[in-house]
Amino acid sequence: MPAELPRTLRVLIVDDEPLARMRLEDLLKHEPAVEIVGTAENGIDAVDAIRALKPDLVFLDVQMPGRTGLDVVREIGPSNMPATIFVTAFDQYALQAFDVAAADYLVKPFDDERFEQAFRRARRLLELEGMDRLREQLLAVLQGGAPAPAATTPAVPAERPAYIERIAVEMRGKVRSIPVEQIDFILASGPYAELYVAGHRHLIREPMQTLEERLDPARFMRVHRSAIVRLDLVETLHRGAGGDYELQLKGGTRVRVSRSRREALERWLGVSS
Repeated sequence: MPAELPRTLRVLIVDDEPLARMRLEDLLKHEPAVEIVGTAENGIDAVDAIRALKPDLVFLDVQMPGRTGLDVVREIGPSNMPATIFVTAFDQYALQAFDVAAADYLVKPFDDERFEQAFRRARRLLELEGMDRLREQLLAVLQGGAPAPAATTPAVPAERPAYIERIAVEMRGKVRSIPVEQIDFILASGPYAELYVAGHRHLIREPMQTLEERLDPARFMRVHRSAIVRLDLVETLHRGAGGDYELQLKGGTRVRVSRSRREALERWLGVSS
């Protein structure tokens, strides 16, 4: 007898980056028995789409303006949440995804093989009716408890990495992962942050507060509400006539220093008050 074909999975894609949505759509088109029922570019639309379309599986971006992927999960609720594969540029969010019982996660930039692993795992959970177990874990987490361990959930390291080591950026239609040690400084630009790497500028949609929290303070310091610098590039602290300060980095770039941040910078430089 011929092998039984898998049932068609109805998939929803949620990501605020058009290129990320297009990549997932392209990958899913190569999978058998898949119907892409819709896409959403923010958390608010994601909630509406999940409720209206009732997909079997959702690829859900963690970091979106206004409402995050985790906010979406909480609003939908564990009993109504479809199988979920979180998509994130930051590893610590990937680990947090397992805390809310995701089927799997993808860390940008991911390759085709990693996508296939996550997709196969989600399909297997659905075929084995493993979603009841995941929803029980999700409910326990949202109620403040600890989920019971499940055989289908990969082990999460006991000691999680405290700070990010790489940041995903888009370049010429492709996603590239930049090691943080290559970043010279970061400037705020509205809802975006500008990463400066060896004279090149890369825009990412990330708040400065989040970047400050996720970058190692032994390597990076926020010297102004709109500026973060790599400390090993700091060369000179200049004081202007009006009492304003500027930081000069190796290579000659100057960055403003706010008065509230100056004392911490001076302590790092070993400057006496």
